[in-house]
Amino acid sequence: MTEQQAETFIHHVKAESVGAGARFLTRSGEHSAPVADTAVVPDDFGTPAVVVATLEDGSRVRIAHGSRIRIASSRRPAQLPGALAQDDLELIPAEEGTPEAVVVAVARAHARNAGVQRLAARLSRGLNAKAGSHLQDVRDLAHTLFVELDDRERALTVCRLIIDQPFDGNFGRWKWIESALAMAAYILRESGSEEDSAEALRLADTLRTPDDADEDPFRAKINAEVRQRQLNEPNLYDKEIHRAMAAADRTAEREWRELRLTALLYLRTHGGSETLEPVELDRRISNELVAIRALDVQQRNS
Repeated sequence: MTEQQAETFIHHVKAESVGAGARFLTRSGEHSAPVADTAVVPDDFGTPAVVVATLEDGSRVRIAHGSRIRIASSRRPAQLPGALAQDDLELIPAEEGTPEAVVVAVARAHARNAGVQRLAARLSRGLNAKAGSHLQDVRDLAHTLFVELDDRERALTVCRLIIDQPFDGNFGRWKWIESALAMAAYILRESGSEEDSAEALRLADTLRTPDDADEDPFRAKINAEVRQRQLNEPNLYDKEIHRAMAAADRTAEREWRELRLTALLYLRTHGGSETLEPVELDRRISNELVAIRALDVQQRNS
């Protein structure tokens, strides 16, 4: 961004809060001429009804009093630390198929979601698939789209930014790729198409890559026994969730349920275990998604 270009940021404000200098955002994302002045017009009973904004080009915009509208201004939104500037979205190279284009498209589609904007702001400058922090941000963005927003199509698109990364022995990096693999495989299975089901099976094979990574026969046997025990007796955070529920701590409950969901998705993609079959895992995953989304609604309404 050159020094001559002033950053402009997206705000969602009430009509009566629109001030001079603000620019309205059209449905296509274009900016209007700056607002020169505003006036409030009451209804026949004296109640504020319409805000009339006069633009510098002489045109007028009528907005229902109390409604919310998108504007662009040079003031960074305080409620969205790290939010993407509108000009940033327009200036980032958006060559189709690049990770940056995917991130920017997601940010535009969910402009009101603070979590999406915060993660997109970090990733839009470029994705380094070798950096664990970038892998985590990609996984967290996909998780927000899938769990919180139920936007499976975009969640799958974001997962595909990293799920083709090979296992290199670094489990610190791999855990984020593994989580994205499990999420993507679940979304694909749920679509019901034969093509998607075949891709889900391929992703499951990729997720199991570390299982056969050790070339030493003795260590491989020991690792297999430990892995099977972990699959049969997984930590699903029952005590932690019950403790949070008893304390009416919705934030803690949601965090523990997200960890449980991640574990369930991994188990399902790995193929289940001797104690938890795929059908049971599908039931638990569905229940967990319902529970987390219900908590989100409660927190928004509180």
